[in-house]
Amino acid sequence: MTGLVLIIALALIFDFINGFHDAANSIATVVSTRVLSPNTAVLWAAAFNFLAFLIFDTHVASNIAKGVSPNVVTLGLVASGLIGAVIWDLLTWWWALPTSSSHALLGGLAGAALVKAGPSALDMSFFGKTALFILVAPLLGSVLGFSLMKAVTVLFGGRPHRGIDRVSRRLQLVSAALYSLGHGGNDAQKTMGIIVAALIANQQLVAVAAGKTQHVPFWVVIACHAAMGLGTLSGGWRIVRTMGMKITKLEPVGGCCAETAGAITLFGATALGIPVSTTQTITGAIVGVGSVRKLSAVRWGVAGRVIWAWVFTVPGSATISALAVLILRAVGVPV
Repeated sequence: MTGLVLIIALALIFDFINGFHDAANSIATVVSTRVLSPNTAVLWAAAFNFLAFLIFDTHVASNIAKGVSPNVVTLGLVASGLIGAVIWDLLTWWWALPTSSSHALLGGLAGAALVKAGPSALDMSFFGKTALFILVAPLLGSVLGFSLMKAVTVLFGGRPHRGIDRVSRRLQLVSAALYSLGHGGNDAQKTMGIIVAALIANQQLVAVAAGKTQHVPFWVVIACHAAMGLGTLSGGWRIVRTMGMKITKLEPVGGCCAETAGAITLFGATALGIPVSTTQTITGAIVGVGSVRKLSAVRWGVAGRVIWAWVFTVPGSATISALAVLILRAVGVPV
């Protein structure tokens, strides 16, 4: 039981770091447009991160819990996956790169499972859909961001700038709240799935058959949303500057369009039970909004660094978790 408690604690630490690391996703646009102060923005985002449990079913958590064969999952394997994800998140936070905590977690889990039992241990259909959405999420966010910004430009381009700015500032409070709901709804469930996998490995829960929805205890739901909300409350200021100021210059109307595009993408993916990268979603939306003015409005050098960080996230976290498996074995910890 002590081992299970430690794994749950490690999972909640990851969830806190996830909120801390990805706080930029929720607040970068609303801070960079000066609609909210940084301190107010993190309070706003953290509140809606937590309240997301009232809206979304736990389809994403259920799918993650079943992503690795129950016969392979042990507490040591879950710990190795979490170690890979936590270390990768801290490294990319230090480098001020908005990478995906979601893909760090899935990469960590997959890397540990591959070292232990090979490809047969993975639900390749689930991981295949997740890999596909590495491309789909930012593209969809970009297309929606571009379309919304273009529509606003066509409809209201002739109106006085001050009037558009005033209305956009009010609407951005709503769009920021919606995005934070989508962020909490999708990202907190990834940690729920890991805790459920640990509970199954420790025989505290029974794994359901393929095609069925895995039960997620309510205390797990609340704990994960609370940990993410507290992490967001702490704010990842290094990444906020990259997201909100370095990729492109945003005004309130652009911030509103980017957040709305990101929220639509996240709501849809969560309803389908697909874990997507909130980082990639909002980055794509910001790029789409910025490219409406002209392609040169997007700082492609910064965007390129971000994309390379995305590419290396899964293999990077997988490599760290694989090393964690080998180290734990070497010191006599069963994995």
